[in-house]
Amino acid sequence: MTVTEAPRPPKARRKPSTPTTSVLFDVPGPRARRRNALIGVIGTVAILAALGYVIYRFWETGQFSGTKWEIFAYKQPQITILEGYLNTLKAAGIAAVLALALGIALAAARVSDRAWLRTPAFAFVELFRAVPLLLLMFLFYYGAPTLGFRVSPLWAVVLGLTLYNGSVFAELFRAGIASVPRGQSEAAYALGLRKSQVMMSVLVPQAVRAMLPAIISQLVVLLKDTALGFLVTYDELLKQLKQLATAPDFEYPLIPLVLVGGVIYVATCLLLSWFATWVERRLARKGSHSAAPTMHGDVGQQMGGGAATI
Repeated sequence: MTVTEAPRPPKARRKPSTPTTSVLFDVPGPRARRRNALIGVIGTVAILAALGYVIYRFWETGQFSGTKWEIFAYKQPQITILEGYLNTLKAAGIAAVLALALGIALAAARVSDRAWLRTPAFAFVELFRAVPLLLLMFLFYYGAPTLGFRVSPLWAVVLGLTLYNGSVFAELFRAGIASVPRGQSEAAYALGLRKSQVMMSVLVPQAVRAMLPAIISQLVVLLKDTALGFLVTYDELLKQLKQLATAPDFEYPLIPLVLVGGVIYVATCLLLSWFATWVERRLARKGSHSAAPTMHGDVGQQMGGGAATI
């Protein structure tokens, strides 16, 4: 007698997993969505009304008159604005390079095992992060002559920006290094690398990649802070616009010059942000391409049973 085995019931198919909602807040219902939409509309209308009122006041006070805007049609004001913009980029570029180098050095000292490096770096960072940037510029430009040497307006701006932003970059780099998983450094030490090699080859590249948005944001702040240079007679963009605004032949075109200067600053910051996004995508693409051969090599070693020589 043959006993036939009863067919097993088919396994129930698993339902596709749905994305989990955030546990921080409940999903808004229909009434909440209508309320949020109404608030958004009211806020947009209020902003547009305020902007319209400002434009109306500009028009009523003659800020859009042809005489005030005619100043941009002459060659000399154009050259003056261009020179001021180039001086702004010059100070920002030099200060950015020096501040990044200082920030890397201070961050390396902050994470050092030696107290005689770690303690002075901590004191330096906390001191110059707390001192106002304008006070640093005044110190170099007005205080240095009392010590027997003079500092040019350019270097008064650059040194102030370097000390302040270098301290901020040091904290950014230190936080980025601390955010790298601990297993990365432990694996590098297991391979026999020294701490300096682990820092420069493993931790710093990953930290820079993780902190790139914050670094670019601070570079934008550095660029805008060059406008404080007009207080130490540096011929940057704001100082040149202020000088042009005193022209009586064009009815003292302060508002047109401020608007044009604001557009220049905004366009430069947007260009810097675009460049940062491009660099971030390129680094991510490069990292994904470099990780693929390593993965295939590891799989091959596991299947072949061979030992890797380091």
